[in-house]
Amino acid sequence: MPTQQLENTKQFLIQLAIAYGPKLIVGILFLVMGSLVAGWVGGAFTRWLEKRHTEPPIRMLLVRLVRLLVFSFFLLMAMQNLGVELVPLIAGLGVAGVGIGLALQGVLQNLVAGLLIIFTKPFRVGEYIELLHVHGEVMQIELFSTTLLHADQSRVVVPNRKIIGEILHNYGKIRQLDLTVGVALDTDLNRALALARETTLANPRVLKEMEPVIAVSQLDDSSIRIAVKPWVKLADYGPASGELYQALIAHFRSSGIRIPSPQREVHVIQKAS
Repeated sequence: MPTQQLENTKQFLIQLAIAYGPKLIVGILFLVMGSLVAGWVGGAFTRWLEKRHTEPPIRMLLVRLVRLLVFSFFLLMAMQNLGVELVPLIAGLGVAGVGIGLALQGVLQNLVAGLLIIFTKPFRVGEYIELLHVHGEVMQIELFSTTLLHADQSRVVVPNRKIIGEILHNYGKIRQLDLTVGVALDTDLNRALALARETTLANPRVLKEMEPVIAVSQLDDSSIRIAVKPWVKLADYGPASGELYQALIAHFRSSGIRIPSPQREVHVIQKAS
């Protein structure tokens, strides 16, 4: 009896292999061809978009869609070759898609927000932005998240749904330094301002095409505050600040301009006994 069952199972498997084996092999070939063709079409489409200087996020999105469409075409051919009824399958996928959509609301919100960011372009890769109490250079814009790079080389990944609808400060690809140096109250201000401008423009990191803001900003008890606000590239923001402070202090001292330390006058009143 066991021998008869094994023989029947063997015959069933042979008939199954004869009936569906060639179709399965053809289906696998369709999938392999689809993967190869999708990769080739995606590569060619990428080169075509690069020649037209398409934005990286838009280019990435369009290439992924093209690859998906090409592979889906071969997948449908493979399923049809295996005798799968496509109409009921598509209807079932539609019903399942509703349930999946409800379960993945946050993911879908990120996707929609990512598409809005890609097409409306409130910021681009390489620009410096600030939002949601975080800031940094935009390194990557994807469908679901945006990656920022801090000056300390740490990365912040922001879900795209958190970006849409929030107040966004876009600095672009340059930033303005906000430096302050104090001089004594009896200083010749015209000379001090001229020296500060000369020192600032001598720094190679300072952008010469944009006039730096150099003016008196505040009068303290023991000093006059001079604001020094030049523009620099994003990569120079950190180094330029230290270099300018060092150069300003050195040039002021060598020119005889005194940088006072904070002082307080204390009057002691003694009551007669």
